[in-house]
Amino acid sequence: MMDLALEAARSCRLVTSPNPWVGSVVDSGGQTFLGATSPPGGNHAEINALEAAGPRAEGADLYTTLEPCDHQGRTGPCTDTIIAAGITRVFVAVEDPDPAVSGKGIAALQRAGLNVETGVRAAEAAELLAPYLKHRRTGLPWVVLKLAATLDGRIAAPDATSRWITGVEARADVHRLRAESDAVLVGAGTVRADDPALTVRDWQPPAGMTPRTTQPLRVVLGTAPPEARVHPAMEMDGPLEQVLAELGERGVVQLLVEGGAATAAAFHRAGLVDHYTVYLAPAFSGGNDAHPMFTGPATPTIDDLWRGEICDVTRLGPDLRIDLRPG
Repeated sequence: MMDLALEAARSCRLVTSPNPWVGSVVDSGGQTFLGATSPPGGNHAEINALEAAGPRAEGADLYTTLEPCDHQGRTGPCTDTIIAAGITRVFVAVEDPDPAVSGKGIAALQRAGLNVETGVRAAEAAELLAPYLKHRRTGLPWVVLKLAATLDGRIAAPDATSRWITGVEARADVHRLRAESDAVLVGAGTVRADDPALTVRDWQPPAGMTPRTTQPLRVVLGTAPPEARVHPAMEMDGPLEQVLAELGERGVVQLLVEGGAATAAAFHRAGLVDHYTVYLAPAFSGGNDAHPMFTGPATPTIDDLWRGEICDVTRLGPDLRIDLRPG
């Protein structure tokens, strides 16, 4: 049942932020009724599942990937509706760290006499909700650094040309990353060199996944030329920690950093990256005068190499996508 709830959560990943993407299932005597979080201002997943079940929710079990809320926001407390529906048992994957919720939803259900079991598929739910959980715990966005390079680690030729190192499948996958993100950030140098639009245009969500209806916020470190395609964009300066704090306050749950090499190096060296997505093309630049992934001095000795943990490798047409996290 919780696996079904996780699938429902994935289906709404693109439309709920800054609210969490949650899935819920009502299990009533072998009949299952699914619900996923609606866009902000709409029903939470538990309410959608209960509405789908109707009177069959009486005496049923409820599975949900995140602790139900017990406070009045843009919608009423989910706990009140769960109790009123006659649910007898609630299975929760992870507790919500949002101070308005944290433990209060579980406690309210238990006070009403419902059996509550936590930790069901906790690891899977925490992975799916990692950007939201970090944002609620720290106030900062989950930072994804995207890099695209040749096999010898070069992102542009000596004349600064870089289109296109990777193929169409990898480029479409980058647009998937943008669609999952609330904001996309590049340095002003990248804007001047490449004039990127930073839109979601080359990726279509699979069947069953609600498409994103708005473009992510576009952020430029520095000042973009007035005629640049990135506009309208938010231009920011100052320490990266301050930039992240301001974006977090604006409700940016996931930030995609797309470069260039100086911006990528700054986030990497400051230890601000939560997830790296590296696209590798079956190509070599063949020399040391092409542009590397990062600018600045390299690690001085082999013992000081930054080492992460590869969590996924995916074939995308002729290219590879490697996902890794800090170790």
